[in-house]
Amino acid sequence: MDERTAPTNVAPQRKAVALKYEAERDLAPKVIAKGRGHVAEHILETAQKNAVPVYQDKTLVNMLMALEIDREIPPELYKAIAEVMAYVYKMDKSHEQAANARRLAAQRQRSSIF
Repeated sequence: MDERTAPTNVAPQRKAVALKYEAERDLAPKVIAKGRGHVAEHILETAQKNAVPVYQDKTLVNMLMALEIDREIPPELYKAIAEVMAYVYKMDKSHEQAANARRLAAQRQRSSIF
């Protein structure tokens, strides 16, 4: 099928980029995985299975897709990535607080049974 006969209602392929940052080892976050379509779906499924927060920003993912795997992000993206990291930190804290609340509730329930 060429461009003249391609349907116009085809949904664009999803894109996903995974970043990794080890503060004691890395100067900046690195792109560790990226892809479109099935690869993007696999990246997102892996994140979900491992309780890794997902941040959605089409513009940023397009910029990150241009980077090579295992390369640190360039300084011009530091501000945008800082926003992502703040979001992830907030989500981690929120999940931690919820887990602590569930633990405390379970302890109280066990205490009231005895």
